[in-house]
Amino acid sequence: MIVRRPLVILSERQRRLHKLRNVVQSALLVLGMLGILGLCAFFVWGWVGLVWAVVLTGASLLLAPSIAPEWVMRAYGARPLAPADFPEGYGLLRRLAARAGLERLPRLFWLPTPILNAFAVGRPDRAAIGLSDGLLRTLTPRELAGVLAHELSHVRNDDLWIMGLADVVSRLTSLLSWLGQLLFIFNLPALLTGEVAVPWLVVLLLVFAPTLVGLLQLALSRSREFDADLDAAALTGDPQGLASALAKLERFQGRFWEEIFMPGRRMPIPSLLRTHPPTEERIRRLLDLYEPVEPPIEVPERIVGPRSVWIASGPPRWHRTGVWY
Repeated sequence: MIVRRPLVILSERQRRLHKLRNVVQSALLVLGMLGILGLCAFFVWGWVGLVWAVVLTGASLLLAPSIAPEWVMRAYGARPLAPADFPEGYGLLRRLAARAGLERLPRLFWLPTPILNAFAVGRPDRAAIGLSDGLLRTLTPRELAGVLAHELSHVRNDDLWIMGLADVVSRLTSLLSWLGQLLFIFNLPALLTGEVAVPWLVVLLLVFAPTLVGLLQLALSRSREFDADLDAAALTGDPQGLASALAKLERFQGRFWEEIFMPGRRMPIPSLLRTHPPTEERIRRLLDLYEPVEPPIEVPERIVGPRSVWIASGPPRWHRTGVWY
């Protein structure tokens, strides 16, 4: 149950400072990850390694946008939705995209799974949003508007590119760490005989570099989620709608039922290791949010499920990639 709280009205200057703080925080986290990657590359192969790290990172970022969002969705078993199949959903998406200033409307895809989930892939000029069967059957139009606005905010802010950069840096850092430790093992006889001095600081950096980059990546992800929540509330003009959707997502996922039937089965995840911020914290921030500039977006009274694919019947089955119909 969502408890309404009085909204705190922030000035335009305060809103801009809030956005600037988020951008600076994300930039510092990315620079920290790149700095650790550069040090690992330099210590393993010197200046040549540093140059190759820059080249590989740049090549990965240049090739990543060329991957069609449709291919990614197809890998998840998603089916494309045409506007005629889902008119209410596309109508809501058009109104939100117009407020977001997106020139090209993302495509919607249907995921045949009862798990409540939604995600976006692609860039602002070519994006796709996946909505699970369970999500469409569970959320109200007001809550769905909040979820769509959240995913559109990720697209508009190019968060997918930023997180892609973080993922490439994390993978390259892990590879360099493994190669550096392998070289250390091969040179162990020379180190034990004293022929070569042991660079302990370098060894420690190579050992802990993947962990440090991983923690920075998690912090970056959480920062972008908070920012997307803020932008989504501004797009819909209804912070309570997204807060209600987040509460329902948390309640209907496996954790709720596990706590009822199998209490204590799930180990608590330290907040430092969460890819997403705690749902309670996201809801609290939304309910304490400023009065949105835009009036509340118009939502339909009810949303009819996609007509061409709304055929999921019977219990879902377990597959290697998750629970699917």
